Order: sequence, then C-alpha cells, then structure tokens
Amino acid sequence: MSQKKILIVGAGGFIGGFIAKTSLSRGYETWVAVRESTSRRYLDDPALKFIVLDYENSEEIQNVLTQSMPDGEKWDYIIYNLGATKCVNFLDFKRINFTYLRNFVEALKVTDKIPEKFLYMSSLSALGAWDEKNYTPATTDITPEPNTAYGLSKIMSENYLENMAGIPYIIFRPTGVYGPHEKDYLMMIKSIDSHFDFGVGYRRQMLTFIYVEDLVNAMFDALESPKAINNKYNISEDRSYTQDEFRKIVADELGKSFVIPVKLPLWAVYGVSYIAGKWGKLRLKPTTLNPDKYKIMKQRNWNCDIEEARRDFGFDPKFSLVDGIKETVAAYLKSKKK
Repeated sequence: MSQKKILIVGAGGFIGGFIAKTSLSRGYETWVAVRESTSRRYLDDPALKFIVLDYENSEEIQNVLTQSMPDGEKWDYIIYNLGATKCVNFLDFKRINFTYLRNFVEALKVTDKIPEKFLYMSSLSALGAWDEKNYTPATTDITPEPNTAYGLSKIMSENYLENMAGIPYIIFRPTGVYGPHEKDYLMMIKSIDSHFDFGVGYRRQMLTFIYVEDLVNAMFDALESPKAINNKYNISEDRSYTQDEFRKIVADELGKSFVIPVKLPLWAVYGVSYIAGKWGKLRLKPTTLNPDKYKIMKQRNWNCDIEEARRDFGFDPKFSLVDGIKETVAAYLKSKKK
C-alpha cells in the first residue's frame, strides 16, 4: 500500500507546526505550503516537502501545483490552515481568509487535484454570539450571525466550500486554541506571572479551550474517518471555565500564590480598543486590541456542543485545561531561561 500524501496549507504558524509534526509521526508523506516570507522555525524536519505559493494569483498557484504533482497525481488529503486573526480592516480579512481560499480551490479544480478530503480550519467566532442568558452550548446547526469582520470572513469561506460542487469538505470550528508557541494566551500567562489578571466585563463569562495537540489529532482522525465528510464540527474540550478558574490554574502552575484580579468595565475596554484600532489603521498595521477583538472579548458564552465530532470520528480530548496549561507554562518558563 502506497504512502498517503497530505498537503498542509498555512503550515508556518503555531498550529501549522504541530500539524506537520503530527502528520510525519502518523506516517504521511507530508507537504507544506508556505509563502516566500513565511518563517520555517517550526518546519525544520528534513522529511518535509515544501511548495511556495502566492495566494494572490490562482494561475500562479496552478503552475506550482502542476510542477509539484505531475498529471494524474494528487494529494490524498489537504488541510487548509491559512488565515489571519488580526487585520486592519474587513477588506484585509476578506482577502486573506476568503479570496486566498477561493484562489486555491479554483487552482485545485483547474489542475484536477481535488483531494479525497479537504479540511478547512474555520473558527467558533464564525457563529457570532449566542444565548448569553442561559449559556446553552452552541450546536453545529445554529444559524451563524457573525458580529466581527473575522467571523464574517470565515463564514464566507464556509459558505463557499459548501456551495462549491465537488469539494469533499470537512469544516472545523475550534474554540480558543492554546499551547506552546501560541501568542495571545501567552500574554495572559505573562500577566499572571506578573501578579495581575485582567478580565473584561462584570457578567459571568464561560470560556472554552482546546489544547493544540488535541485539535491536531482531531484533524487526522476526521480525515481518516469515512463518516466525516461534508460536515461541520465544533472542536473544544468538553467543559467550560470561568476567568477565575483559568487564573487559578495558571497561577498554580506558575507557583504564584498572589495574583490581583482586575475587572475592566466594557466601556473602558471598548474605548481603548477603538483608539488602538484607529492607530493601527493609521500605521497600516493590525493591533492586538481593536473593535473586532473587543466583540470577541465581550462575548459571555463560549460553550459548544461537540457530540457530532464524537459520533463521526471519536473525538475525545486528552488534555484538560490543567494538563494543557502545564505543558504551555513549562514551555514559557523554559523560554524565559534562554
């Protein structure tokens, strides 16, 4: 039996490095698609096969795909992990999160390289906010009402795949992904390490998480399952946490017995986010705080139902937040010593 081939699009980031490593460990002939400017820091295994793509131009993508895989050959699976979570404006989100996907899929169709399965990494943010009164979990069949530019760009991509005939898609909607090398949660860990924990709003907020290794293993389990095709899946640990619980787990792992919780009113966070967003537009550089990010921080309910993933490919996260934070903090402390 010949070795199955997989192409990971958007392999250079935090999650992409874990996908590539797991792909090799599972015995796949592993190809990674990167841009010319993409860092290869987490792609240092000599077994990896690289292709360089310019996602702005579908014809150029076609040329690279044809040169990489001769006529009659194709990748068995493709994981499309390319995307942006911070942009200056909606047009940038649309270009990177939607247009690049469309260009790539069109190139696959023209070159007759549609894979057996195409896994697209969307986001739980694609749904917008839901049930902030009773905190019921989001199911995969609720009507998406994205309230952020990021979420809207993700829904556009989901709809494109669903309506494009002949694309055997799998759509993942992960909640907050964390682990070694991730940057946003690292900021929170650093803050707690400095004895401060900043929360947003006074109403109860239920947070969900997925450790990067659980997310990546779920990708391959879905690709290898005959049931997981033309479906959408919420991906999360099967429980939620309050900000107080998150703070205690991180503080315990850091060995911090004294951490000051600081609750910031929503109006103050919005003001800072608005100003930061304007500053980012003037500089033409995305900022960590912006009006889009404010809406995500404002959301109170991140509970989600993962039953479909359990049913179709046996999704069973191995890392609780306690276990995942242990690994994440260990990597953070190790980096501090360098």
